[in-house]
Amino acid sequence: MTAPCRTALAALALALASLPARAQEAPKLQLPRPSPSATVKQTVGLTEVTVAYSSPAVRGRRIWGDVVPYDELWRAGANECTKVTFGTAVSFSAKPVPAGSYCLFLLPSRTGWTLVLNKDTSLWGTQGYKAENDVLRVPVKTSAVPARERLAYEILDFGDDGGTLAVEWDTLRVGVRFDVATREAVLASIRALKTDEWRPYALAARYLLDAKIEPQLAMELVDRSIGLKEQWFNVWVKAQLLAAAGKRKEAVEAAERAQALGNASPPFYAADEVAKAIAEWRK
Repeated sequence: MTAPCRTALAALALALASLPARAQEAPKLQLPRPSPSATVKQTVGLTEVTVAYSSPAVRGRRIWGDVVPYDELWRAGANECTKVTFGTAVSFSAKPVPAGSYCLFLLPSRTGWTLVLNKDTSLWGTQGYKAENDVLRVPVKTSAVPARERLAYEILDFGDDGGTLAVEWDTLRVGVRFDVATREAVLASIRALKTDEWRPYALAARYLLDAKIEPQLAMELVDRSIGLKEQWFNVWVKAQLLAAAGKRKEAVEAAERAQALGNASPPFYAADEVAKAIAEWRK
């Protein structure tokens, strides 16, 4: 028998020998976790906020003061510690928290609740918790909500400059406001802007217009944009800046120029807005 034949027969014998063992392997048991994993993620301004947690159920139990005792640190979830991650630095009640991940705990009390952020993210619940690793302790607000069977986190009432980090379970919501330094980051980005494209300067000017800040810088940016390429959008931004400065005559002239440019190169999605502004500014 040749060497290749012997090799093939040996491989076949090995495969056949393994068949009974594989046939006898029991399927792995799969069961749902009593407290399934969950993640909520939200971008607030320029900051990505993520909460990873396990979601326990009420299951007919008395939660507050029983399942969750008062005056004892609570993992604010189940299983591993609840982990919150901030993509940039944030602040709670003017107390700064650097960008990064933290274990989130709550200290419930009949007289007031406290949020705790701890830098040791390896904890299982509160086991091994050390107060010296806390980076924040801040009071939080509680309010009544419709009954909720499973615990869930949310980022509520968020805008460019902050939001409310909240958890709901049973008939209670616990929430705390956090702030992000979006405006400072945006201004730094705008001041560092260097490009030969017209659009970024126009968008930066529009941001300052909407935020009602730095009008002189906004005008410099939009003039730079128009100098690179005159478009209905950047001329329209300039018209609004002129109107905001009380220069109605110049604003009408710029808006009419934007209107002419837009009508000449559709789609002109701000047509109604521009026409309405022209009519109002002429009064």
